Amino acid sequence: MKKNLILILLALGLLMTILVTLTIGPVHIPVGIVIKVLFSKIVSIPQTWQDNFQEIILNVRLPRILLGVFAGCALSISGCTMQALFRNPMASPYVCGVASGGAFGASLIIVLGISQVLVMPVAFFFSLLTVFLVYHLAKVGRKIPVETLLLSGIALSLFFSALTSFIQYMAKEEELRQIIFWLMGGLWASNWNKVLSVFPVILLGILCLLYFSRELNILLLGEEQALDVGVEVEGTRKIILILTALITASAVATCGIIGFVGLVIPHIMRIIIGPDHRFLLLASAISGSIFLVWVDTFARILISPTELPVGIITALIGVPFFLFLLRRRKRLSGF
Repeated sequence: MKKNLILILLALGLLMTILVTLTIGPVHIPVGIVIKVLFSKIVSIPQTWQDNFQEIILNVRLPRILLGVFAGCALSISGCTMQALFRNPMASPYVCGVASGGAFGASLIIVLGISQVLVMPVAFFFSLLTVFLVYHLAKVGRKIPVETLLLSGIALSLFFSALTSFIQYMAKEEELRQIIFWLMGGLWASNWNKVLSVFPVILLGILCLLYFSRELNILLLGEEQALDVGVEVEGTRKIILILTALITASAVATCGIIGFVGLVIPHIMRIIIGPDHRFLLLASAISGSIFLVWVDTFARILISPTELPVGIITALIGVPFFLFLLRRRKRLSGF
């Protein structure tokens, strides 16, 4: 009952976040007008607001906020899933190199001047390739030691980062500018086309991951216990990894590299709601959305009229947290 109550409160928190952040920006719009404009798309309401308010709310702020909701949701639930799958508190799409693989794929499309429609499929391919390589490089027998997982992820991440740097070196001025802004991560290029393109992919991926929440709970106990209760470990792992790569690539392809959301949020939610993935996955998804929407809001008002890249703020928050986890793990292992 308590866990359901936390989920309800988080859902209400996300709704409030969307409404409040719609009012924040260079043009302040009262929350009452925001609600009226939104409802005017559902029921008939006499217009008592300025036309530019409607344009700002519906075509500028709302698609940006919704993209933040979907990206935060995707990155956070991916991190939570990887931590359970690898039984490693430091696993995340960023640390395991998935984001770097997707970034390389997207940069490649930009510099080749191919249709932007291919950005997401190519980013997905390289994200999946990275997951595949990390998984097999880290695997020792039937186990995946924490150290080899981290080292494999870091090595692959550095490898794809080097390839991306090479692309930047070879790129023309305009292409280089696009790649740099994209690598820093942000939601400034949001529009309804991007929102509608990632929404079905991320929603489907998240629903499938929620379906595997029981298997994630069992895998946390170890492979032998999972086999004893009838879980087909290898097949389940591969399906979950593909789903994780899919939703991570969707977020990376539309928002660039926004690191550490998948590392920080699941840990905080695990402390609040516990380790049961039937609740933890959903709680991480909702709170990841809330976190990223607020970070983006601060990014666009902190040094207004200029915007800070969201990836810079999440890294400033996430790196100290990552170092804290490393130090804690070192103390517990006596290393």
